[in-house]
Amino acid sequence: MAPRELPADEFERHRAHLLGVATRMLGSRRDAEDAVQETWIRARAADASEVANVGGWLTMIAARVSLNVLRARRTRPEEALDVHIPDPVVVRDDGDPAHQAELADAVGLAMLVVLETLGPPERLAFVLHDMFAVPFDEIAVMLERSPDATRQLASRARRRVQDAPRPTGDRAGHRRVVDAFFAAARGGDFDALVAVLDPDAVLHADSGVPLPDGGTVRGAEAIASQAIRFSQPTATMHPVLVDGTTGVVVELAGRPFALMAFTVVDGRVAEIDIVNDRARLAAMDLLDGEFRR
Repeated sequence: MAPRELPADEFERHRAHLLGVATRMLGSRRDAEDAVQETWIRARAADASEVANVGGWLTMIAARVSLNVLRARRTRPEEALDVHIPDPVVVRDDGDPAHQAELADAVGLAMLVVLETLGPPERLAFVLHDMFAVPFDEIAVMLERSPDATRQLASRARRRVQDAPRPTGDRAGHRRVVDAFFAAARGGDFDALVAVLDPDAVLHADSGVPLPDGGTVRGAEAIASQAIRFSQPTATMHPVLVDGTTGVVVELAGRPFALMAFTVVDGRVAEIDIVNDRARLAAMDLLDGEFRR
């Protein structure tokens, strides 16, 4: 059979899926787009004449490319920060079905933060199997391990992911809790802040630079103290959904100051994830008109 190049339109039918795989693997939209482009280059150079399942074939190529990127990151520890919050999908929280549709594949920012702590093999095994239903036999070939060893990798990752808090209740209730958090912070009401926070709440901050506390603050009282200390009374809060999680874009002096996501469990804030890296915020185009009322 003569060699066959994969047609561009056939690749494009799978692009959204491949971008989803690469984004979950890499936590960076830009890196994921680069990985998908590399997937196209590799697929185009290969012989597709005997490929029965094009989608599965492309998924494995994208996964291999992503795995190489993850391994390269691990060889550059000087570039690693204590906390890295992956690029989330951010949409306006206004009930618009078009906006809600963008979150179809959202898994929650708390889970994405946990994924960032996994080693490359664990992350690959978990993402491909648990999120995209790739059989362990196929993942094992990529990792050069047995199917049983690959299953154990996914199991370890799954236990880590299960530790991430999962929201309970409805979004309207979540928004009321978040509004109460900001009202207490702006009013300097320490007791009210502690009341709205879970006693074991965790805050993760990604500023793009190493922080003295590693970017993580634990406990309701410690978080309440920081919330009062860093409160911006003149800031404007734009309600958004951050990868499906209730959040806000904090606007200060006409610019995005922070992106904050709140995981609310049983009526209290269990986790706060903050991106206040100015370069990343600028790249997200958060105040391009979409979030202003």
